[in-house]
Amino acid sequence: MAGKRKTADHDLRAEILRLIQTPKYRPLDKIEIADALGYGAARRNEVRRALRDLEQAGEIARIRKNRYVLPDAADLVTGTLSVHEAGYAFLTNEKPGQSDLFIAAENTGTAMHGDRVVARIIRGAEFSRARKPRAEGRVIRILTRANETIVGTLQQTRNFFYVVTDDPRLVHNIYVQPSSINGRQPRVGDKVVVRLEAWESRHVNPEGKIIELLGPRTAPGVDILSIIRKYHLPVEFPHAVLQEASAVPETVTADAIDGREDLRGQFIVTIDPDDARDFDDAIHVEEIKSGWQLGVHIADVGAYVRPGSALDREAQRRGNSVYLPDRVIPMLPERLSNGVCSLNPHVDRLTHSVFLQFDRNGRMRQSRFARTVIRSAHRLTYKKAFGILKSPARDELGERLHTAWKLAALLRKKRFEHGSLDLDMPEVKVVVDKKGKPIRFERVENDESHQLIEEFMLAANEAVAHELKNRGIPAIYRVHENPDVERLGEFREFVLAHGIRVGDLTHRGEVQKLLAAIAGTAEEHPLKIGLLKSLKRARYATMPLGHYGLAKTNYTHFTSPIRRYADLEVHRALAERDLARRTSRAVPQLSGIADHISATERNAAEAEIDAVKMKKLEFFESQLEARDPQVFDAVVIDVRNYGVLVELPEILLTGLVHVSTLADDFYIFSPAQRRLVGRQRRRTFAVGDKLRVHVARVDQFKRQIDFAIADLRPDQNRPHRRRRK
Repeated sequence: MAGKRKTADHDLRAEILRLIQTPKYRPLDKIEIADALGYGAARRNEVRRALRDLEQAGEIARIRKNRYVLPDAADLVTGTLSVHEAGYAFLTNEKPGQSDLFIAAENTGTAMHGDRVVARIIRGAEFSRARKPRAEGRVIRILTRANETIVGTLQQTRNFFYVVTDDPRLVHNIYVQPSSINGRQPRVGDKVVVRLEAWESRHVNPEGKIIELLGPRTAPGVDILSIIRKYHLPVEFPHAVLQEASAVPETVTADAIDGREDLRGQFIVTIDPDDARDFDDAIHVEEIKSGWQLGVHIADVGAYVRPGSALDREAQRRGNSVYLPDRVIPMLPERLSNGVCSLNPHVDRLTHSVFLQFDRNGRMRQSRFARTVIRSAHRLTYKKAFGILKSPARDELGERLHTAWKLAALLRKKRFEHGSLDLDMPEVKVVVDKKGKPIRFERVENDESHQLIEEFMLAANEAVAHELKNRGIPAIYRVHENPDVERLGEFREFVLAHGIRVGDLTHRGEVQKLLAAIAGTAEEHPLKIGLLKSLKRARYATMPLGHYGLAKTNYTHFTSPIRRYADLEVHRALAERDLARRTSRAVPQLSGIADHISATERNAAEAEIDAVKMKKLEFFESQLEARDPQVFDAVVIDVRNYGVLVELPEILLTGLVHVSTLADDFYIFSPAQRRLVGRQRRRTFAVGDKLRVHVARVDQFKRQIDFAIADLRPDQNRPHRRRRK
């Protein structure tokens, strides 16, 4: 019955679209459309529902007097609003290949960051007043609010209370009337969760109701709890999920091993971060006469998480694990993620293995896939593996790792020769104490131990994608589409403004040359971030559209099923490739899953970045109160007329040295040379200069930090203003 209803709804939507697309169509309302299609009063609800669905999908638009038209016919654009802290916004056009729309602050109406809206084009790109021509628009309708609840800090003026949101892109404060929650009255400085009320007019601030009191902003744990609420991260598992997890055996049974290829006698190892709690990939490499034999063994999560089960539904809902500075919010309950699915050493574990044979030139000659059982011989950390690789081999473990690196180094060399881009960004881990207070930072280097694992996982993912594509099996692929020419052109101007020569970036070779030229320079980090912003975002899809960054035609995610739902779906597709009757999902269902887990991945990434930034700001806020604040190495990454932008390389934090703090001279900005020059002493500040700085100011609300130069002495000859008595 549900299937017939779905078909009928689809047919009605198609009828409506045909009507609106006819050349002689004039804008009609819902009743007139129903009459035109021959639907009587009894079936008008069906028409209303179909019109609502089409409007939500952006296929039609509602104009004055609730009449419906095609968006293009009325210069309307549907998309998601990205608001800048300054108030203006960009509307990402949902139509592929169409340019974004600029929305001035006064034209955003009551729309907020992340809202899905309809905007009318009010000025074409050819009439744009901006330096980079872009069509401008005005928001006319909000289709979907991104947030029903907002997290922020309670503040007070003489006459009213308001909440300053944690997200600076939500530029409006929210008026509230605090009331007791669980017996406690909210106080100024408390972190709270606010439910937004209907906001009808931009001329007054939005209003809301406090529904949860998280605690004082500076109390231990409140910061991460606010991140969890802000990004709507699930903390507790439902009872049914925990019940299913508790029924899973803690050890691998003999029945589970039956029918699997037994690899327990092979020398298999895992290499993971020092603080890793789950291990879902293991490797073994052998050098053979014709080249190398690589085995990549991945935890067989599909053996325990059945499609449609409570465990499966919750894993799909979460989409992925989330890694915050003081905790992990896992996709699967701990009994699986840290227990029977984790490839711990010296115990039997069920795996899904990829066997790849490479010749002496690093070309893959053969691939094979099997359900297996392994017993890992060693659990290595990256640090330990790196130490072994940097020393002569002294035992079997050392010999195996050195052999593995010979293959990995060759694969890495060939990958970049084939056009792969080095888009790896340095990573800094925030180390916190038991109360969640940041105590130090650890820079994570992408050394040989990381590269070894990376190359083998890439090879396995590519081989699985190739197998599924050749077999015509519906699956989820990891795709990274080619960038827009316009966005690359804008990025090229950005590079040229930094005084760096660069060719046509639509050619992959020129992008590689640029990345090689900036490697190790002060500009590397900001320019890489600029490049990443100009590229499309990697996502999941049911079509193998290729991966631009990796320069691979076929690519998927197979190697992390404990923490990514995409990999679990790929495991299922691969496991059933030889079955006469497969239970794999239909393409439309997989497409919906791919869209959902792409969204959960973006949400998790933003939460992780936000949490790390918050901990960094917290660390520097404590430095302001310290008697002897630390002095940090910094590099100038940009110079403006109002000051010097610096980055702390060991912490990957950007801040401003304001020109007003340069008290040793009067500095003049030279736009052509992008430098500040002292009028008296002729000292200069230019991109690439190395400085020693200490923290001067931290603004938690704006998420900004200011530094002051540590060795700067005020100019004794510089006249000072006399204080008025």
